[in-house]
Amino acid sequence: MGVYLNPNNFGFKIILAGKIFVDKTMLISQLNKFIDEGNQYICVSRPRRFGKTIASNMLCAYYSKGCDSREMFSKLKIAKAKNFEQYLNKLNFIKIDVASEYQNAINKPNWLVKLANMVKMEFQQQFPTIDFTYSESIADCMVRVNSITGERFVIILDEYDCLVRDQFGTEVFNDYLEFLNGLFKSDTVRPAIALAYITGILPVVRDRVQSKLNNFREYTILDAHELAEFTGFTEKEVKPLCKKYKIDFTECKQYYNGYKQRGLDIYNPESVVKCMLKGDFDRFWGKTSTYAVISDRLKHNYKGAKEDVIKMLAGENVKVNVTSYMNTMTDFVTKDDVFTYLIHLGYLAYNKEDKTCRIPNLEVRGEWNNAIAAMPDYSKTDEIIKASEELLNQTFNKNADAVAKALDESHIHVTSNRSYNNEDALASAIYLAFIFALNDYSIVKEMTTGKGFADVVFIPVLTDRPAMVIELKRNGSTESALSQIKERKYFDSLAHYKGSLLLIGINYDEELKTHTCEIEEWEKEE
Repeated sequence: MGVYLNPNNFGFKIILAGKIFVDKTMLISQLNKFIDEGNQYICVSRPRRFGKTIASNMLCAYYSKGCDSREMFSKLKIAKAKNFEQYLNKLNFIKIDVASEYQNAINKPNWLVKLANMVKMEFQQQFPTIDFTYSESIADCMVRVNSITGERFVIILDEYDCLVRDQFGTEVFNDYLEFLNGLFKSDTVRPAIALAYITGILPVVRDRVQSKLNNFREYTILDAHELAEFTGFTEKEVKPLCKKYKIDFTECKQYYNGYKQRGLDIYNPESVVKCMLKGDFDRFWGKTSTYAVISDRLKHNYKGAKEDVIKMLAGENVKVNVTSYMNTMTDFVTKDDVFTYLIHLGYLAYNKEDKTCRIPNLEVRGEWNNAIAAMPDYSKTDEIIKASEELLNQTFNKNADAVAKALDESHIHVTSNRSYNNEDALASAIYLAFIFALNDYSIVKEMTTGKGFADVVFIPVLTDRPAMVIELKRNGSTESALSQIKERKYFDSLAHYKGSLLLIGINYDEELKTHTCEIEEWEKEE
C-alpha cells in the first residue's frame, strides 16, 4: 500500500460517510467493459464541482490491490452487476493528482523528476524481488512488472489539464508532454495498462498535446456518450433528495439543472448537495469560482458575441460551433471559441441536438449578471436587468404604459437598425425586458395552447405569482392581440394552475418604432 501505487480506500470511505451520497458506482461496471473490450484509454472532462475527484476515489477503492473494499461496495449498485467481482481489488493502481503535485512542489521545474522518483520508490517497496535499477520512468516500472509477473495497472491522472491551462507553451509544459508521451504512447507500455482514466475541465488539447493523447476516447460536457448519466446528478437522483430534505423540487430544478446529456437532465452535484444540507437555495457557484472567467473573455468583443450574450441573458438559445475551439487557454479566435470554452467550464450549457448554447440555470445566471455589471460595454444591458424587477411589479399592477416604455428601451438595445423590425428582435425585446421573471417563472415560447401558439407564456414556479400570456402584434392593435388570446383560448394549457392570469397584448408600430400595451386580469372559470 502506498501514496501513489496501490493506495487504500480511505478517500472513498470518507465520501460514503457523508450525509448525502448518490450512488454512481455503476460507472465501474461500464469501465470494466472498456477494459474487456480493449478500449482502456479514457479522458473524462467536465466543469469543476461535478464529481471528478469523487469518481477517481471510488475507482481507487474498487481497483486498488492496496485495500479490501468488498464490504464497502456490498450495499451499492455495483454489487448487483454481473462484472462486480471481475476486477475488485485485483489490479495495481496508480493515482496522481496532477494539480496538487505541481502546485505543492517547491522546485516546480523539477516536479516531475521528484514525482517519478517517489513512485519508483513505492514500486521497489511493493515489488521487492524485481530490480528497478534501470527503470527511468513510471512507464518503465509498469512494463517491468508486467513483463515479469503479468500484472496490469489502472492509472488515473486527476486534473491532467492543469498545466495545459496554466503553463501552456512553457518549458514546464513541454516536460509534461514528454511525461504523458512516456505513460501512454509507447507500444511497450500498452500491454501493462488495463485502464488509463484521465480527468480535467478541458478535453484533449487539439495541438501538441493531441499527438500525445490521441489514443484516448473523450467523454465531455458536450457529449458524454455512454457515460452521460455519470456526468452529474440526474433528475431521477435529485427528486428523492428534495423529498427527503423538504426542498421544493421545481425550484431546485430552476437553480441547478440545465446540463442536458443524451436526453437526461443533469444537475450540478455540489450545489444540489449544499442546497439540501443548508435547507435553502443559494448561488453556491459564486462562492467557489469567479465571474471574471466570463468577463475576461467577453472583453475582447469578438464579432457577434455581445448580441448573442444579450439573447442568452434574456433566456434564449444561440447557435454555436463547438468544433473550432482548440481546447487551450490562448487560441481564441471567434465568439464560438469563447462560448465553447465557457460550456466546458459550466457557465453555458450545450444542446447537441440543435447545436445551441444557453445559460443553464439561475445559479449560473447570477454569475453572468455579475460579469455584465462589471463591463462598461454592457452598461445598458445591466440597467435593463436591474430595471426588470420593477417592470415585473408594474406588470402585476397592470401598468401598461410602463411595460410599453420598457419594451422601447430593450428593443433599441437588442437589435440594429437593419433588423429592427425583425420578428425575432421583437421577441428578444420582451425576453430582455422581463429578464427578472426568469427568477420566478418558467418561460415557454410559442407554446401550443388552445387553437394555436401563444407568443410567450410565463408559468410561475411559486403560486403567489400570476401566470402571464403575452401576444405580440406588428402594426395592429393591443385590442386585437388580447382578442386573439381569448378567442384561441391560449390559457387552456394553464388549466391546472390555480392562481390568477394576466393577459398581455403588445403591439409594435414599425413606422414609429414604438410599443403599446394593454393588460387584463383573466378570471378562470372553475
